[in-house]
Amino acid sequence: MKLSLIISTYNSEEWLHKVLLGYTIQTEKNFEVIVADDGSTNKTKEVIDSFRDKFQHPIIHVWHEDKGFRKCKILNTAILASNSDYLLFTDGDCIPRKDFVAHHLKDREEGYFLSGGYFKLPLDISKGITDDDILHQRCFKVSWLRKQGLKLNFKITKLNRNKYFAAFMNWLTPTKRSWNGHNSSGYKSDIFAINGFNELLDYGGEDREMGERLFNNGLLSKQIRYMAICVHLDHPRSYVNAEKVAYNMEVRRFNKKIILPG
Repeated sequence: MKLSLIISTYNSEEWLHKVLLGYTIQTEKNFEVIVADDGSTNKTKEVIDSFRDKFQHPIIHVWHEDKGFRKCKILNTAILASNSDYLLFTDGDCIPRKDFVAHHLKDREEGYFLSGGYFKLPLDISKGITDDDILHQRCFKVSWLRKQGLKLNFKITKLNRNKYFAAFMNWLTPTKRSWNGHNSSGYKSDIFAINGFNELLDYGGEDREMGERLFNNGLLSKQIRYMAICVHLDHPRSYVNAEKVAYNMEVRRFNKKIILPG
């Protein structure tokens, strides 16, 4: 098995269906799917069960009781359940282009983690994407998105499929090569070395905090935001807590301090 794909989710059955469908048509087939479920109802299990025979390897569903936002804890559980030495993390609201997994495998390198991004869609287009739009990759075509009413901006260049343009933009972009929970990958041994995700953290930069600890442990990162493409489906975030976000930021500021010996 070349890779373990870990998808986080919480009570988003409609979005999870679209995302899992996107992984059934990947150009690279030799990977396992692990759904890291932060306490969803049985409706999420029903969606997962409907995809049981769609992948080369058995789909794994890890779940714990809903006790508030505990994404970091369920992600660590998913890491322990994985059967590959290379892990790709994404969210249950990000539909992958069909070459998504292949790019993560192609660009992996020991001593590095890969930093990807997304192209965010408005809610009306997110809801309007059908199974057929995913299977025929229309939701990644600028012309189709414009017909759905998408307003153009520079970020839509992420959907350009020219590999030379993508490589140039990965080099040019000022965006930091951070660990992004919706689109990042790395070796399991590197993640084990820093004890995985910080389970003390709630929503708000918790993914990037792990990346900062990877940096502190000697890793570098590579930018692939213009090659490994996913579209982000819009949704409300009722779980955002300003006080907990502030705490997360304080932890991250501490991690970034340079402590000189002596």
